[in-house]
Amino acid sequence: MAGRTGARLILSLVVFCLVAELVGLAAYYVDTGALFYVHRKVYPELLPAPQDRLVVGEALHPYFGPTHRPGTPFDIPASLREGTAVPARMTTNNFGFVSAHDYPFVKTSEDQVVLGMFGGSVGAWFCQIGAPRLVDQLRADPYFKDREIVPLCFAHEGYKQPQQALVLAYFLSIGQAYDLVVNIDGFNDVALAALNNQQGLDISMPSVQHLDPLIALVNRSALTPEKLGSLAAIFRDRQTLMDLAGWIAANRSAAVNVVLDWYYRRASARYSRELGRFSNLPANPPENALIQATPSTQEREGPMVFSDLAELWSGASLLMDQMVEARGGAYFHFLQPNQYFTMRRFGSAEAATAINAASPYKTSIENGYPALIATAPTLTDAGVAFVDATGVFDRVEAAVYMDDCCHYTLEGNRALADLIAASILATPGPWKP
Repeated sequence: MAGRTGARLILSLVVFCLVAELVGLAAYYVDTGALFYVHRKVYPELLPAPQDRLVVGEALHPYFGPTHRPGTPFDIPASLREGTAVPARMTTNNFGFVSAHDYPFVKTSEDQVVLGMFGGSVGAWFCQIGAPRLVDQLRADPYFKDREIVPLCFAHEGYKQPQQALVLAYFLSIGQAYDLVVNIDGFNDVALAALNNQQGLDISMPSVQHLDPLIALVNRSALTPEKLGSLAAIFRDRQTLMDLAGWIAANRSAAVNVVLDWYYRRASARYSRELGRFSNLPANPPENALIQATPSTQEREGPMVFSDLAELWSGASLLMDQMVEARGGAYFHFLQPNQYFTMRRFGSAEAATAINAASPYKTSIENGYPALIATAPTLTDAGVAFVDATGVFDRVEAAVYMDDCCHYTLEGNRALADLIAASILATPGPWKP
């Protein structure tokens, strides 16, 4: 009797499994229009979790302010590479700067000359487009002829003083040696500092244009108790979905697939709902913000804005000179040319690209550059190798501006490189005792 009962149970189980498998096959066919054994259902990629929703390539450095994450692509247009060996794509290094070397770079030979380049986006582009020309021009001099010049980029879009000084101080403190330091700046120090002042942020703070979006992102992601609970649920459901995806991929039974698929759909719907709830939960109020950018330290209006930012600019440059010279290097500072402060005669085609009467920077440059130039004697009087490069494009026939902000074409970068090389070689140093 016991044997017959066992046989019936086994038979019932086999029949149940067969029926379940047939039901599973039918359900799979209705869902996908395919046979389970020769087809696998494709599930959509998971919606990004909060930790995935970062601004692509952007980050906040605790010392420098806005920066890039390591490995971020930096594409160089063909128009800036024509006739050169400049690659079409670079990537950011371990500190987020566009460089072929990680930092700190350590010399492997006494014949190596480390050239550090600082500034904003004009400086960052110069690192890629102008630096090869600068190196070639320097190596034409007998002193540099048999030496390897290693250009290192410490420039980043939006940087303005005192960011360059802070970046320099940081890398000096961790052992980065420099033989030559070139700082190309001025535009950001005027245009972006003035914009800071307009929006209530101190002129010494990083650019409000670059800083505010990242602060807002951090504040939205800051975890209130409600957000912390929601995020825990998101992590739990995400892990469940990843586990289920693995089980489904390994499963060979249509019946089991029905159960796993049903569970996956429920978990996926729950995951999506929780993402929506997380996004709609209120962020921390401003007074609880994790990142505090200093508001204006005093009321500044009219000419005072530009005189104060010019004093900040020149003081930070003097500090850079002192730091570099104290370590045996030579510092060179260049006030970058800009289309809104120039004697250059524009052709109609270039003017259409370069000049914008509605530019948000135009008025600040027109008022701010004279303030920088007026402050420059404090640099030269202190022995800083400062060059006002605003006239370097005046006699260049080719188009030198590639947009209506401040950036240069290949010819523009080359002209600036020639000026920088000539200025270095004309300044007393080991190459010119």
